[in-house]
Order: sequence, then structure tokens, then C-alpha cells
Amino acid sequence: MRHFAISLVIIFAAFGISQSRSAAQPIDEMQHDVEIVLPGAAAGPKLDLAAAMRTLHIGAVDIALIDRGRIAWSRHFGRAASNTIYQAASLSKLVTAVAALRLVERGALDLDRNVNDDLIDWRVPDSDLTRGHPVTLRGLLSMTAGVGVPGYLGYAPGEPLPDLRQILDGKPPANSPPVRVEAIPGSRYAYSGGGYEIVQALIEAKTKQRFQDAIETLLFRPVGMTNSFFLQPLPADLAARAARGHRSDGEELPGGWRVMPELAAGGLWSTASDLAALLVALAHSYRGGPNAVLSAPMAHLMMEPQNNGPYGLGGAVTGAGGSLVLMKRGQNVGYQSYMLLFPETGKGIAILSNSDNGTTVATALIRRAAEIYHWPAIGVLAD
Repeated sequence: MRHFAISLVIIFAAFGISQSRSAAQPIDEMQHDVEIVLPGAAAGPKLDLAAAMRTLHIGAVDIALIDRGRIAWSRHFGRAASNTIYQAASLSKLVTAVAALRLVERGALDLDRNVNDDLIDWRVPDSDLTRGHPVTLRGLLSMTAGVGVPGYLGYAPGEPLPDLRQILDGKPPANSPPVRVEAIPGSRYAYSGGGYEIVQALIEAKTKQRFQDAIETLLFRPVGMTNSFFLQPLPADLAARAARGHRSDGEELPGGWRVMPELAAGGLWSTASDLAALLVALAHSYRGGPNAVLSAPMAHLMMEPQNNGPYGLGGAVTGAGGSLVLMKRGQNVGYQSYMLLFPETGKGIAILSNSDNGTTVATALIRRAAEIYHWPAIGVLAD
């Protein structure tokens, strides 16, 4: 993907929400004083958020801010409505991971069992690499299973779509290579969308349901994610309210978007509010509070680095105590997104956009929110 060689510093005079002010006031104020800084420049022109989005050719941005364990506010900017859905891209992986961990807590899956003991219609091919080192769910969720295929490009609307087995074996009409073990499982971290397609196969095997129905039961309904769908291609009623994806130069994708049959890796359509609701549920889980989606021990395990890598079980994690942060970035063709959570303090954010330039504005929003809401230092935002 091509990206603008600029960064945004978003300066909001009063971003926070206090008891004595209306909730609308700081949300309105965040649309002003956006500073575009070119590389090597000390400062740049200050624009309102709409002008900054025009400069970056971003048509729509959806934001939900979490503070003190609740969604403090949500807002969409640009050409979008409150029920507009976006491709959440690799945020799909964190959603999938939580659903898989719920199956672990029910005893249907095990983090450290050979996944071939649970798969039905497909198996991870045995090789010298897997002899004595089986692929496990822990390895798949933490990107340390030694599995290849970092990501997927999707398909033009109307193109033949592969089923899950064709995706896993890289057979036509799949346009991606086969999902295979390329390093000794557990030996190193390597980003792998292919590994999450194996997780999709595990969830379908254990629930005996198609992926959308399984996640609806395991996660969407319990959390209240009423605008989230693992449906590729979209049915007509949902397609009518889907944000259309755009290249970095503002050109709309042919047909509006790429179809992503690789559901667990990148096939989720959602809203920032839905994703923020999941983050709130994870924060409650971590602290052992009400409205939890996982037990406290499982939530703590999810947010611990696994196998000496940067990932926990579903997302990148760093820090400890009040500075512990869970992070996940999403990048499909035409869409970019980010979600972040400090589980101990119940602070975080979810951002969706319909542009290849979305990470630029998401990064700026995250940095500014960190200042105003007094988040701990984040450092490098991770995948």
C-alpha cells in the first residue's frame, strides 16, 4: 500500500470529559486545530479535522473512546452514519482470539494440545519441523506457531471465492499460498494471518457451525456487538451501509471493497462502538468485574507475552500493571484501523477508517488521547 509521507498531530484544547460539562462539547472540539507536519518541519498548518481528512483523502473515520471502564463517547466523521460498518481488517484476529479462549474455558479447546487432535476436515501437514513440536492454539494466537502466510489481499467483488480448505491449501480459486509450518513451532514470533485461518477451522470444527454463527453465539451476542459480521461477501442489506474503501490517493476501490473470505484473519465488518464494547468487556474481565467475557485468570493470560514474543493471545502487549497495554492494528486494502486498551485502568480507543491513509490519523488520535486522558507512555504502536 502507498501512504502519505506526512504525520498528523491533533491538538484538542479540551478533549476530556468532566462531570460539569456536556459530553458533546469535547467531541465537537476535537474537530478543530489539526496540525499537519511534513517530515523535517517544525510545524505545519492547523486545519480542522475535516480539512485534514480531505488532505489525506480519508472519506470517513469512526472513533470510540474508552475511559474509566466505559465507552465515554463515540463519533463518526466524514461521509458516514452511526450504523456505517467498516472492514476491521486484522482486528478480526483479536475478536477471533477472544472467541477461541471462550471455547478453551468451556473445555472444548486446549491451548497446548496438538491442533490436529481437534481439526476435522483439514490437518496441519506433518514435517520435520513439527516432529516433537506440534502446532498449538497458544502458538497460533500468539503468532509463534511457525506458520506462514502473513496476510491476504482479498478478491474483487464478483470473483470466485475459495472455501476455507482451499485457502488453507492454497488451491484455486485461492490467490494466496498454502498455510504451512515454516519454522519450528514455538521457536520464534512471525506475523501470520494463515495461522488464524487454522484457528477459524478449529472454531468451526468444535462448534459445528459456520464461523459467523459461532462467533455470534460465543461473542457478538454476549458483548452486544450488534453491528459486527463475519460475512463475506456482504448481503445486500449490509452492503448498503458499508463504507467504501479508498486508496491513498483517494481513488475508490472497484466495487467498493475487496471481499475477504479469510474470515478470522481479516474478514470482520464492524463499528468502533462495537469494538470498544469488546475492549470494555476485556477490561472488566481483567479486573474480575461484572460484564466480563473471560475469567480474570484467562484475561491475564491473554495479555501476557507468549513464547518470548511481543504478542499475547490475540494482540501485541507491552508494559505491566497500570501501564500494561493491549494493541492491535488492522490493514486491509482500502481500510485501516486500530484498537488499544489499558485493561487495569479501563482506558482505550477503537478507530476505523475507509482509507489506506487511516493509520496516519489513527496514530495522531491515539497520541493525543494519551496526553489528554493521562495514559502511560505507549512507545511504538504495534501490529
